[in-house]
Amino acid sequence: MDIVIVLFDGFEPLDAIGPYEILAYVPGAKVRFVGPEPGLLTDALGALTVDVRTRYSDVESCDVLLIPGGGGAHKVIADSQFLDWVRRMHATTRFTTSVCTGSQVLGAAGLLDGLSATTHWEAVADLQSYGAAYTSERVVRQGRIITSAGVSSGIDMALQLAGLLTDDTTAQAIQLYTEYDPQPPFDSGSVAKAPAAVLERAGTLNRDRLSG
Repeated sequence: MDIVIVLFDGFEPLDAIGPYEILAYVPGAKVRFVGPEPGLLTDALGALTVDVRTRYSDVESCDVLLIPGGGGAHKVIADSQFLDWVRRMHATTRFTTSVCTGSQVLGAAGLLDGLSATTHWEAVADLQSYGAAYTSERVVRQGRIITSAGVSSGIDMALQLAGLLTDDTTAQAIQLYTEYDPQPPFDSGSVAKAPAAVLERAGTLNRDRLSG
């Protein structure tokens, strides 16, 4: 089972690494990272560098395609050759998936038009501009396409995907082994629950990160 995770400069680290940790335990699965060119790619936070060995254009098919988000996603959205490749991969996959603003890549490739989908709460308008119907659910499955909301939701998506690729018992075993049992100290993990001051501060934090 060939699982391909796309990376690019400015990828959101947990978008990619969270699902990688989960999907690497799927029996019989081979998880590999691909990028625009072989070499070093740095995450959106600036401190994590991944040595990607495979050029995306060298991949002709895969069982699962996963596209993370991050500030660098706008560059691959503007790359028509990359979007053509995404469409070709989708024609071969069992599941085509995204985390966070990675859904914009699927949208730009024309894969979400008329479908329900989710993304990071700051990117709703961008998602809708591609003809998708935004839903605030954490994970949204539309046939072979699975989108997930912001950053940490990729872990939830990967567990659901693990169940679809194997069975519920195996997926739960992966959840147990990775001890994914969230008990956050605060209850402000969604726009619906966050106080106004927290929502404002979250936007400031992201703007400060991007400007830094």
